[in-house]
Amino acid sequence: MASEDGGYRASETFLVLHNIARDLPGNEGLMDASGLEQKKLLICGNEGDGEVNEEVTQTDVEGQTLKESVSNGGESDDGKEMVELKIIWNKNKYDLKMPIDGTGANLKERIHSLTGLPPAMQKVMYKGLLPEDKTLRDIKLTNGAKIMVVGSTINDVLAVNTPKEVIQQEVKAEETKKEPICRQKQHRKVLDKGKPDDIMPSIKGGKERLPTVPLSGMYNKSGGKVRLTFKLEQDQLWIGTKERTEKVPMGSIKNVVNEPIEGHEDYHMMAFQLGPTEASYYWVYWVPTQYVDAIKDTVLGKWQYF
Repeated sequence: MASEDGGYRASETFLVLHNIARDLPGNEGLMDASGLEQKKLLICGNEGDGEVNEEVTQTDVEGQTLKESVSNGGESDDGKEMVELKIIWNKNKYDLKMPIDGTGANLKERIHSLTGLPPAMQKVMYKGLLPEDKTLRDIKLTNGAKIMVVGSTINDVLAVNTPKEVIQQEVKAEETKKEPICRQKQHRKVLDKGKPDDIMPSIKGGKERLPTVPLSGMYNKSGGKVRLTFKLEQDQLWIGTKERTEKVPMGSIKNVVNEPIEGHEDYHMMAFQLGPTEASYYWVYWVPTQYVDAIKDTVLGKWQYF
């Protein structure tokens, strides 16, 4: 009887393990234990019987495999062409491997999992602001490419005393009460000089990423020549004149305003708010219209418009 009791105990153990595996999500098709072959249900022998141990171990392994299958849910990267990237954020470096046919939006999700920085708070840059709708292959990313990420966590943003979006709303409300900026006396004296001869060409109605060279040939409020250089790897905007170059951290720029120039709508006048009041605006005239959105996205980040 002792031998038979041991056999039944082994059979009961097998039944419990099998039913647990059957009840896991995705395994509804497993045969109910009551329908198994009799030779598995009525195993007779002692605990040293190798066949009993083999059946129980096999069920246990299957249960573990099913558990792993559930925990690793989602689309697998197996068999896909991969690209290895270097992610740099907040002075930290991360190695990331992902499918080269993934989009910029997919990359932001991967960065989120690495850094905890939500996609909407990210400025991802590779030779300019990285587009979300294009694949990494379209952008021509290669193994070892360095991806710069700029952005603050939600807690950091909430800690700012005067959020940028509040300043933007106040500025827009104030602008609606005034005459067009380009008609104001302080700007007319610069605009009346006419379009600079060496200004960069414009594309009316076009939108382009920032060029790899500085934006040059424009005027500042004194009527002197000014160029804008976007140092993405340092998260800085360099404002250069004949006399000096001012290196401004992009995170310190409170707002960016712009308006088409009357009679020359393919060019804009643009101001960078470097302090808390309008007196801190740094004005730049004759900015090619196709770069206006790219400048604002790079300095403020797309999440500012949400």
